[in-house]
Amino acid sequence: MVKFLKQSVGIDCSKDKLDVSFGVLDSELDKSLLSTTVFKNNEQGWQKLWDWSLKLSKKEVKLCFVVEATGVYHEQVSLYLHSKGAHISIMLPNKVKDFMKGLESKSVTDKICAQAMAIMGLEKKLEPWSPPVEIYNILKQLTRERDQLILENSQIKCQIHAERSGAWPNEKSLNRMTARKEFIDAQIREIETEIRSMVKENETLAKKINYVCSIKGIGFITAITVIAETNGFNLIRNKKQLVSYAGLDIKFKDSGTSVHHKPRISRKGNKYIRKAMYLPAMSAFRSDGEMKNVFVRLVSKHGIKMKAAVAVQRKLLELIYTLWKKEEMYDPDYLKKLEQPQE
Repeated sequence: MVKFLKQSVGIDCSKDKLDVSFGVLDSELDKSLLSTTVFKNNEQGWQKLWDWSLKLSKKEVKLCFVVEATGVYHEQVSLYLHSKGAHISIMLPNKVKDFMKGLESKSVTDKICAQAMAIMGLEKKLEPWSPPVEIYNILKQLTRERDQLILENSQIKCQIHAERSGAWPNEKSLNRMTARKEFIDAQIREIETEIRSMVKENETLAKKINYVCSIKGIGFITAITVIAETNGFNLIRNKKQLVSYAGLDIKFKDSGTSVHHKPRISRKGNKYIRKAMYLPAMSAFRSDGEMKNVFVRLVSKHGIKMKAAVAVQRKLLELIYTLWKKEEMYDPDYLKKLEQPQE
């Protein structure tokens, strides 16, 4: 008698509907899709999805849900399924796209994506998802809002400069742009005050942020950005995973005798962390002796300053992770102490 070894539900989310597919892996390692349907992306649709999944599934076999991260449209259904005690894995669209390249179908529709994610859940051992901690989620929203405001502020500064540098500057336009700039400046200050107030109220978080800020070049906003974007490193197991999550890992392309591309960072990761680590790296290799040694050594090796700066970013990010986990202050002479012989 053929038994089920694994059950998986693939969910492709959009604004109004959920394309879902139910797949099973049997004892003969054959994969099959039992049903594919569509539910509305609202509370009634989520309840129908849950009932439909329980009706098709075997209680003695673990059931997992594979959800594609589509903007914000996957968040509410994921929270609903998590509240039911379901095993959920949220996949990035590029991961799903790469997996679909190995399947027979070359078409891409919502139905086919749901079927592909169901098969993905059967073939792979996927990491379970859990909702972000509330304070980290709020801090992430605030730091991203601040980042957007700073970008707008920079654009307005350029517009004001261009208007004033012209032959016939319009004073009314300048007044409106100046008023917008002052308004944005006030909003940035308001957000920063809100962030500091939230951190101050949480003693554990404030203490850990203090450890991170002891690193030369790492400021308060940088530390908050990294911690918020990683959900307090809750799902990060080691430094290598963190570097990959930030998109600072090295990508190689070398094959045969003709394909020899230069190693580059993948950039397939969290862009907010990479952006937050850029200026601290510029400051660190000027003020920190250890980081300066890393920068000088790499520049003397290949002569590319930006490549060395990326290496410093990676070092700083790993330092943040280490101090956060160990709850220690940064010691710039740590490596020197290790090299000294003990009495």
